[in-house]
Amino acid sequence: MILNYVIAWTGMVFIAIVNGAVRQLGYGRVFTELFAHQVSCLTGIILFFIYTWALSIRWPIESSQEALTIGLIWLVLTVAFEFLFGRYSAKASWRRLLHDYNILQGRLWTLVLVAVLLAPYVLYRMRS
Repeated sequence: MILNYVIAWTGMVFIAIVNGAVRQLGYGRVFTELFAHQVSCLTGIILFFIYTWALSIRWPIESSQEALTIGLIWLVLTVAFEFLFGRYSAKASWRRLLHDYNILQGRLWTLVLVAVLLAPYVLYRMRS
């Protein structure tokens, strides 16, 4: 079951790309960069939760341990992808990559990561 969720994580990459494109091509042109970032984080959390919910219907999570394992794997994959792709493909600086982790400056990316980690567990608990 966990392997299905590991493979399904790739769908989250596509969700993130679409979410980012909507931000860049849409409301990101109207709002300040910080507010657009915050809206994008919120919509990302909602979309990831819906996606996880749909996956949990297809492949029911069988225990809280399995849910937390899935969330932890997704978290590691997400952070690894962000830094590896951001640094080596998008050529972003380390400073730029770490910028969105500064919650004291209103950057909410950390909340997205918490949501990715906890969504499988929350959905498991809601269903059990």
